[in-house]
Amino acid sequence: MIDMTVTVSLADVSSYRPGNPVSAEYFAQFHDDAGSALSAMFNPPRFRHHVGVGETPADMAFRAIAPMLVRHGPELLDEVDVLVVHTQLPETWFVGNGGEIAAQFGIVPEWLIDLANGGCASFIHGIKLAREILQNTKARSALVVNVTNTAGQVFAQKGVRSMAQAAIPGDGAGIAWLTKSDQSPILDIETRHLPQFAGEMTSVATPPRRYWEAGPGEHHIGFTESNVVKVLDRGNRIVPEVARAVCERIAVPPSELDLLVTNQPNRTFLRNWREELALPAERHPDTFEECGNLFGTAMPMTFDHAVTSGLVRDGDVVMFAGFAHAGDFAAAAAVRWGGRHSAGGA
Repeated sequence: MIDMTVTVSLADVSSYRPGNPVSAEYFAQFHDDAGSALSAMFNPPRFRHHVGVGETPADMAFRAIAPMLVRHGPELLDEVDVLVVHTQLPETWFVGNGGEIAAQFGIVPEWLIDLANGGCASFIHGIKLAREILQNTKARSALVVNVTNTAGQVFAQKGVRSMAQAAIPGDGAGIAWLTKSDQSPILDIETRHLPQFAGEMTSVATPPRRYWEAGPGEHHIGFTESNVVKVLDRGNRIVPEVARAVCERIAVPPSELDLLVTNQPNRTFLRNWREELALPAERHPDTFEECGNLFGTAMPMTFDHAVTSGLVRDGDVVMFAGFAHAGDFAAAAAVRWGGRHSAGGA
């Protein structure tokens, strides 16, 4: 049972973009032609960033939290009892990268959760888990960490980079800090697991083999014209659905949201979502042209950009919304943004 007398706030966000921007021209020299649905799904951004050679998820997370520690001081980490991590491509076999990130941060949290699901909406999934822990335990604060690291490692492979899907992903990391306070309260969260679609986004290689088996052919996502059409249809539908569910409970019509922050698979989804929710483009910021599809990192990265750029004002109602994989998870969360302040006061 959630203790609703405990208010949990999104106290701050910070992010990290690795390396120099990689232009669309880099991939254009390798690309094959794509079909109509694939073209809509994989129309490339101008730029994206790639994880550096030897750069680990823990390295990326530490670089992402650095601006937050400058703002609030390293003592912020002393009260972190909850660490929720989603790494797109875990580099530590079996256990994920949460432990290495905790070690890099110099913390020993009571709650350390490595998410294996949630995908592009894992930011909200992590916030929901962290909020419930904070509301029902003596835990003092939480960090939700997203690390995206396949663009420079999977999609830049020689056998993959000629595919249309290769030019879309970007790498980066984003972090949210949650505190027990009323400064930027989380107003409501909606999460929906849709297990009937689980497993539809597959990893394939030619000739076929399991991802852990040795053999020729590099693994990539098994997109086909038909399953791309299904993903486009599901994504167009379920993201507005979860956003509307939250809007109804907080009594704010979708068209009156001050800011919509979503995952950013492609321009088609971005346009369709804001049109479905009757929002102008200026209230739906994204970092797609500079960063590509950041998967789970898109929301914290984009919101960090919005705050830093002055696109969000104190008191604004911000809606985070997105879906994962082929549509097996969708989530939305509303926050009344109170600005970047320390946990204890103004």
